[in-house]
Amino acid sequence: MEKYTLAGGRSCTVYTDPSPKYLLIQPADARELEFFEKEIEHIKSLTDVPFAFAAFEITDWNSELSPWIAPPVFGSDPFGCGAAVTLAYIEQHLIPEVSRRLSLDACAPVILGGYSLAALFALWAGYTSDRFDAVAAVSPSVWFPGWLDFIGKRTPAAESIYLSLGLKEEKTRNRVMATVGDNIRKQYELLLSQDISCALEWNEGNHFTVTALRTAKGFAWCVNTIDSHR
Repeated sequence: MEKYTLAGGRSCTVYTDPSPKYLLIQPADARELEFFEKEIEHIKSLTDVPFAFAAFEITDWNSELSPWIAPPVFGSDPFGCGAAVTLAYIEQHLIPEVSRRLSLDACAPVILGGYSLAALFALWAGYTSDRFDAVAAVSPSVWFPGWLDFIGKRTPAAESIYLSLGLKEEKTRNRVMATVGDNIRKQYELLLSQDISCALEWNEGNHFTVTALRTAKGFAWCVNTIDSHR
């Protein structure tokens, strides 16, 4: 693995197999980056397809990954509207530079994934941009205010979408976050009605259970699903 400082000053940790066929991208905070090697090992155990993986650091979670401004749901920090800037960084800087460094084929499929609010960002990007072939949304924050209205008026550009949630995640006293179960079911049903290749997987535990494995399962599903149709 290598660490780059890409254009714009963002830190990016990159892993690659020989002759990778896919580029996997994940926004992550500093804590998640500590488990990067374990996540890569899990992905490799779930697919035989060679891939490259780029994880870039998010320093302001509530701002950089939020598609629009929203009031605090837990704690006192509101949500910003920095998702568009983060998406532009991925499209204009990360993908071109990593692809050049690794000599990736220009037609190599790109998969965007993440966990929690980063998963919501990945979903939002899958609706907003046509740059991503698949999205791995692992325990996504689909409780986010206004999310159901947003998806109800749109069809994703991404061809394949993986969703997952922990069985205990909707069992919370926080009324907004408790909607996550019903909302992800509605998300899945809407994708099915739009003939999007999708999966909804339920995992044991709460939001913080085996996150590296859950994220790896999402990326591997995306890789295997796309590869089976090529």
